[in-house]
Amino acid sequence: MKFVRRVGDRIAHDLAKRGVHTVEDLLYHLPFRYEDRLNIRPISELQPNTMASVIGEVRGSSLLESRTGPIFEITVGQGVHSIKAMWFRGQHLQGRFQTGQTVALYGKLEPSRSNAGKFKMIQPQWEVLPTPGAPGGPDAEFDLLEMGRIVPVYETLGASTPTGYKLGSKWMRRLVWTVFEQIIEQDVQPEETLPPALSQRLGLPSRMEALRKIHFPEAGTPMTDLMSARTPAHRRLIFEEFFYLELGLELKRKKLREREGTPFITNAEVRQALKQILPSTPPPPRSESSPRSSPTCAAPAPCAASCKET
Repeated sequence: MKFVRRVGDRIAHDLAKRGVHTVEDLLYHLPFRYEDRLNIRPISELQPNTMASVIGEVRGSSLLESRTGPIFEITVGQGVHSIKAMWFRGQHLQGRFQTGQTVALYGKLEPSRSNAGKFKMIQPQWEVLPTPGAPGGPDAEFDLLEMGRIVPVYETLGASTPTGYKLGSKWMRRLVWTVFEQIIEQDVQPEETLPPALSQRLGLPSRMEALRKIHFPEAGTPMTDLMSARTPAHRRLIFEEFFYLELGLELKRKKLREREGTPFITNAEVRQALKQILPSTPPPPRSESSPRSSPTCAAPAPCAASCKET
């Protein structure tokens, strides 16, 4: 991992402690949800008590004191509509938001009693986005990953850069994008894990195509399919996992069938030893020449009489 751009020895060491040792490990750290930043829903169309992504402009921020501790809140607006976001014990967020910034919020919408909007979000996930039309900075090449597309959101790996930058979703998007770019630049041909005939018969995309479309979905991919892992790319990885699980079980069954059984010798001494440990004495074996006793009719008297008559 340390040879990937944007990753050095320290970050590679932190990633290894969290199970990410190779580029393949990184690519299989899949998004756990997505945000549609291509078709931004206006605040006026949102419904209470639902999970929603909101993108807007920071109108103001404040740090309030309450009986349970400080509460940091911001007001995010779209035109004449606005929404409040609140974080309990969020004093560490003071100074992170500036008026005029574009931010993305994700959380549950709750009715608000204040005059600043009809909705509020408690403890939402947040991300500062590049301001549209702003001059490009050192990371301008990655601005297109944040807006105007379906954006993947990752679980944090819990590490940080030498400058203290958290390895959150924004960093993961940039790192994974860099990995895919390096694969293309260096013309790396990753190994395919499914038989080509099987993939063709089932209409499955290649492994790298599936991984790329899961990390960076194409425009027009249904959000319901993405959130429920039902896109062709997701189905390809799910099928691969079950395919190798079943293949491993079949190999184990084959080894068991090829294993020689344990031979058991039976003779008079063994049979005598078994008789001694039994709780009762078994009946003697019946010889083939001994006559078979006819079954006794256990029917009631009328039935028995009719049996005799017949």
